[in-house]
Amino acid sequence: MGNLLKVLTREIENYPHFFLDFENAQPTDCEREVWNQVNTVLQDSESILSGLQAYKGAGQEIRDAIQNPNDMLLQERAWNSVCPLVIRLKKFYGFSLRLEKALQSLLESLTCPPYTPTQHLEKEQALAKQFAEILHFTLRFDELKMRIPAIQNDFSYYRRTISRNRINNMNLDIESEVNNEMANRMSLFYAEATPMLKTLSTATTNFVTENKTLPLENTTDVLSTMASVCKCNKTVCLSLDYTSRFNSEDTLLFCMRVMVGVIILYDHVHPNGAFNKSSKIDMKGCIKVLKEQPADNVEGLLNALKFTTKHLNDESTPKNIRTMLQ
Repeated sequence: MGNLLKVLTREIENYPHFFLDFENAQPTDCEREVWNQVNTVLQDSESILSGLQAYKGAGQEIRDAIQNPNDMLLQERAWNSVCPLVIRLKKFYGFSLRLEKALQSLLESLTCPPYTPTQHLEKEQALAKQFAEILHFTLRFDELKMRIPAIQNDFSYYRRTISRNRINNMNLDIESEVNNEMANRMSLFYAEATPMLKTLSTATTNFVTENKTLPLENTTDVLSTMASVCKCNKTVCLSLDYTSRFNSEDTLLFCMRVMVGVIILYDHVHPNGAFNKSSKIDMKGCIKVLKEQPADNVEGLLNALKFTTKHLNDESTPKNIRTMLQ
């Protein structure tokens, strides 16, 4: 992960060439305040991913309890297995709210006048790096979550049990941790196939809606430029004499995830979406880059483009783009 990345802007007229150092960028004095705020969130991201990766679920305990409704020992065993998992799920959900605020802080910094979005990305590389790291985390989280059906099963069992006990006038200690309102919000969050991406898409849309005096292009140009930064493969890098900088598989996968993330955000924010011919994102080139990677590395990313974008199936989307994603 890391390495210097050069904006590949042949397809975007008048965009300057500049380097964005995803590995070594350090905050300037002007960036420091926002960087510190966002860093407080990002420094917890690996522990969140580790917690999700270690999530095993309480499937067997729940099945035993359901099959033996009169066995109080099995009921207690299932409940005691599920409660710590629900607390962990609450932690993940709480992190999504922190990440949402961090993303909006970065958008404020990277889109505000008098600089253009491209100038912001060039001058405020540490913030651009954090923006990329948020998207990288988001795609990793959602890829893991989609492989763990136990999350929704565990949470459904928790809610059913809470409802049943409430009817029986039983108060459970965990309700002080996860009350009914919190459970409703968590339920909506985990019902999404890609809950973190959904959170960031909504946050970006809200940012545009709430900042009516800020031109839409300020936000979409940040996203399209980031897509160009990350649209890199070994063939392109070879032609630009950057092969030594892009041999790391981790760096390539980092770029792929960030590229897909900004495409999805762009598609949700721009009225015409990312797939329209007028889009500033070279969708054909981006999909081609993904298709050239090992299938196991990019299957989840291609599925994210298929199922979490907003405009893919619009009539204005070129047929060849839809065909590439079939």
